[in-house]
Amino acid sequence: MEKKTNHKNNNTNQKVKLNYKKVLLCVACVFVLTAVITCGYVISYMLSFTYGDVAIDLDDYQANQSQTSIIYGYDENGQIFEMQRLHGNENRIYVSLEEISPNIQNAFIALEDARFPKHKGVDWIRFIAVFVKDQLSTGGSSITQQLVKNLTDERDATFVRKFKEICYALNLERNFEKDEILEAYLNTLYLGEGCYGVKTACEVYFGKDPSELNVAEAACIASITKAPYTFNPFVDPAENKKRQERCLDAMLEEGYINKAEYDEAVAYELIFTNSDKYVPDTSDDEEKKPVQEDEGYWSFYVDYIVDCLYDQFMTQYDMTERQATQKIYYGGLKIYAAVDLRVQEILENVYENRKTFPNEAGKEVKVQSAMTIMDYSGRVIAICGQAGEKTENRSLNRASDSPRQPGSSIKPLTAYAPAIEEGIINWSSLILDKAFAYQGKQWPKNYGGSYGSGRSVTVQNALARSLNTVPGRLIYHELGLNKSYRYLTEKFKISTASPENDPAPAPLATGSMHRGITTLEMTAAYAAFGNGGKYYKPYCYYRVTNFDGSTVYFDNTAPEGEQIISRETSEIMCELLQTVTTASEGTGTAYKVKGFPTMAKTGTTTDNYDRWFVGGTPYYVAAVWYGYDLNKSITNTSGNPAGKIFKAVMDDAHSGLATKDFEKSKLVTEKKYCTRTGLLASEKCYSTATGWYSLKKLPATCTSCTGAPPESATDKVQQETTTAAPGSVLDLIGGGLLPGN
Repeated sequence: MEKKTNHKNNNTNQKVKLNYKKVLLCVACVFVLTAVITCGYVISYMLSFTYGDVAIDLDDYQANQSQTSIIYGYDENGQIFEMQRLHGNENRIYVSLEEISPNIQNAFIALEDARFPKHKGVDWIRFIAVFVKDQLSTGGSSITQQLVKNLTDERDATFVRKFKEICYALNLERNFEKDEILEAYLNTLYLGEGCYGVKTACEVYFGKDPSELNVAEAACIASITKAPYTFNPFVDPAENKKRQERCLDAMLEEGYINKAEYDEAVAYELIFTNSDKYVPDTSDDEEKKPVQEDEGYWSFYVDYIVDCLYDQFMTQYDMTERQATQKIYYGGLKIYAAVDLRVQEILENVYENRKTFPNEAGKEVKVQSAMTIMDYSGRVIAICGQAGEKTENRSLNRASDSPRQPGSSIKPLTAYAPAIEEGIINWSSLILDKAFAYQGKQWPKNYGGSYGSGRSVTVQNALARSLNTVPGRLIYHELGLNKSYRYLTEKFKISTASPENDPAPAPLATGSMHRGITTLEMTAAYAAFGNGGKYYKPYCYYRVTNFDGSTVYFDNTAPEGEQIISRETSEIMCELLQTVTTASEGTGTAYKVKGFPTMAKTGTTTDNYDRWFVGGTPYYVAAVWYGYDLNKSITNTSGNPAGKIFKAVMDDAHSGLATKDFEKSKLVTEKKYCTRTGLLASEKCYSTATGWYSLKKLPATCTSCTGAPPESATDKVQQETTTAAPGSVLDLIGGGLLPGN
């Protein structure tokens, strides 16, 4: 019995072993098959890419990168003139291989890619050796591969990136001669001190043209490539000297120099331009002298153009920052600016000379300001991001890049325009000027600290006086926080709003936002109140083309607006905002533009940290922010300092312009209303005023007036509003009636 059992166990074990071997064999077959298929696909792809169309066109690169980009402006007669040549941090001048000393060419080949003259784009012997040692090292890259990296700016340490680099290198060598590849490489590599290419590097380090460098100097320049800071001879000449001698060793080994030339180069004293021994070239040969920068600094408008170019090239053309830099500064762009130079000069004059600003002589930290001026179709007429003298290019532009809490200037965007658009209120709707219970306390307070008068006021009166209670009630009880926030962000395109923090009563009703709004976005939003309710994305150039105009990158010659609110709402808001500068209690009466109707809204934040004035005439719309970079109470000034700047700039900007009024459609009408009920006035209404209404949403006509003044009109309105339930529509709209319903 035991023998049978053992026999059965042996058979079972043999079967298990056999099955195990079969499984292993199957796995091995699958693995081998997968590897063969993968290798076949990779090889097939590499061959098709290598022998396919030109992947990187060196001719196109040279034609574009070697030309200066120019910004053009338009004079008063519409004639084009050269306004600004762009000079970036990258110092690059393209030179042909014939203009580069053979010493430089040989030094780079010996040190970076000894088999460059022989291989077809990839030094497979060197690459495999380095790959085994360090799989993703860049040490095995050929000169052709390094050129690919310089042109594509793809430097991630991944197998996919390395594979793509190899494919590009093989394709490049199939379509271009070795001399063309070497020329492009020597004009694109980074050599420290902002130098791209050997031309500027030779000038910066030795004050010489690349055709003049001897063997020792050429080896010094080539030695910088591996680590442009570590081997920078200005930073660490000792480290550069070590690598220079290593380069000379390679040149000797490859036969580019003999032993006598080697010994002479090792002993040669390198004299750099930062040395006391350096003697500048005093020859009259202009081509050998470094390119000089233009004197002075760019205007904030030029800064803004460059910032917009970066943004658009990187988003619309999927460029890296380095690629965008190359395109902007060295792509031979023709940029046709949308600036109005007359208005820009007026703006800069006020800001650089700090006109209307308080005297802060001797103070280390001075008050700051920013202003944006646009027309009503998105064109940025003028922009300034700093008060005082500009001391650098592309400095902080507070107008476009520094969001600040807007205070009450946010109310037309979050409360009044949305509520009119939604049919909740109209010009004469009566709303209770009184704080309400929110999170266990009374909120909000009006400017000055009161919780409201407890009386009903018209929408027009509340807006002109910049009450906080009325928009607080509209947003919290009627519109709702989410709808108010959607108007701010989706309709008026305020991109700096915080979805986590700003859909709340205080940010939406009183402007205490988490980050704030820039004057640029505020101006673009308010333009909708003067152009029939459309939003236009701001633009600062009409067109951007390549050097010969054959390629148009960006075109704003026919901007298209998005209808974000109805034309009726837009025109009613325009009239309402004009009362800020015309009504006896308006907060902006002192800042009306001379000789022109002016819509406006003021803004003040907690502790008087920020002051705003946003306004427009039939010609221009503008926003001004005034305050300190780091929150600090504004003192030493009377009135609204932002309003003073607005008036100083806009009065001069409108000087000589023809009289003009805001356009009106036939969709709105001016009507008399009863000041007691907020409804359209009847013949029996004792006290009336005029307002603007949509013909589609006219309020009802008042029927409660008898033709004689009541004993106390104020008592009557107060009695009606205080009998309503807290938070209800009756609590919002005086008299228990919702105008328009």
